[in-house]
Amino acid sequence: MTDKKALFEFKDIHVRVEGKEVVSGVSLSIKAGETHAIMGPNGSGKSSLSNALMGHPAYEITRGEIYLDGNNLLEMRADERSRAGLFLAFQYPLAIPGVTVANFLRTALQAHRGKEADMSDFRKLLKSEMKALSIDEVFATRYLNDGFSGGEKKRIEILQMAILNPKMAVLDETDSGLDIDALKTVSTGINRYHNDANAILLVTHYQRMLNYVKPDFVHVMMSGKIVKSGGPEIALKLEDLGYEWVEEEVNHRAGV
Repeated sequence: MTDKKALFEFKDIHVRVEGKEVVSGVSLSIKAGETHAIMGPNGSGKSSLSNALMGHPAYEITRGEIYLDGNNLLEMRADERSRAGLFLAFQYPLAIPGVTVANFLRTALQAHRGKEADMSDFRKLLKSEMKALSIDEVFATRYLNDGFSGGEKKRIEILQMAILNPKMAVLDETDSGLDIDALKTVSTGINRYHNDANAILLVTHYQRMLNYVKPDFVHVMMSGKIVKSGGPEIALKLEDLGYEWVEEEVNHRAGV
């Protein structure tokens, strides 16, 4: 039996922001059904990597390759990457006054399905997913993220993921700003979405979300590079010891 091919992989990714390289040669291969976590201190390049993978124009990829289900994402704009099956949940979701949550989600789903697609199931799908995420139906008529709390914004991000059902979900610090109840609800939504046909890349500072969304692999990122990879035990050790032990290990390998 041959090994299953990667659903999502990127190789030797270098990212520049305002003339400064912030990601320096990061590679990762993720198979369908897997959950990977990237952890690292502030300024390590985690969010820059996430935004660059999605095609944010402020994050210039100067070298490397990105493939989703065999498709070269570097040849695609951000909206094309989304339609190809890549999803990014932002660390700081933007508010869009004047556009309701329901209209935003309906427009996004129609863009994915195509203009001629039957959308008769949308209202039923929206109600079902909002109920699963404990989102009051009144939010469907509110302007997207306008006046929402941090927890409400993150639930709407996961609602969008559930509606679009992407092949690959990159979740950038989705646990940021969540109290314990909201964290459990959001984690339940992530686990409900995840199956053997898709994959998840969680970007986080802390172990706490990984108590609810169990990773298969954990990668530690520092100074724009992945410096350590392994299983869930890495996250537990980081929770106990912080990032100093990884820095010492990296320095030891470098002979510092």
